[in-house]
Amino acid sequence: MSEIAKTPEPPYYAVIFANQRSVKDEADYQQVAARMEELAQSQPGYLGAESTRGADGFGITVSYWRDLASITAWKQQGEHLQAQQCGKDKWYQNFSVRIAKVERAYDFQK
Repeated sequence: MSEIAKTPEPPYYAVIFANQRSVKDEADYQQVAARMEELAQSQPGYLGAESTRGADGFGITVSYWRDLASITAWKQQGEHLQAQQCGKDKWYQNFSVRIAKVERAYDFQK
């Protein structure tokens, strides 16, 4: 994810996942992260995502969803549940998840 997500007119929802990576299992992490991105894109209600990570391992991923039911379904999806557990067990030192309703949005392009 290296570009700005193309989202519809609000309202919609944002899931903000802020995290600090550990140094364990980088190759495994990258493989699962790519799979989660692919899987999320196939979920009903998924609108897009943006992600960045600093050299210190701090990262933020914001995924956008049509409604709260879509977010709940994604959180409970089987492969995603397994990835969440691996994140707690080995990939993250800590993380925070916040869910927000996007009520206004605007863009700028050169």
